Amino acid sequence: MRHTPELNSACWRRSSYSNTNGGECVEITEDFPGVVPVRDSKSPHGPVLIVPAAAWDAFVGSLKV
Repeated sequence: MRHTPELNSACWRRSSYSNTNGGECVEITEDFPGVVPVRDSKSPHGPVLIVPAAAWDAFVGSLKV
């Protein structure tokens, strides 16, 4: 059985590359061991993707190449 983290008290952050013009941004929170919740900044009460931390690290690492 998988457990969905309680996200009500999560501290979300945007990429430093995001602008203030309401562009297409994602937000993440790193408050949960082993997973990285990801959401659309334009829809903060919408759905959240729960990504394994290792997969998130691989994704971010591939962007830095």
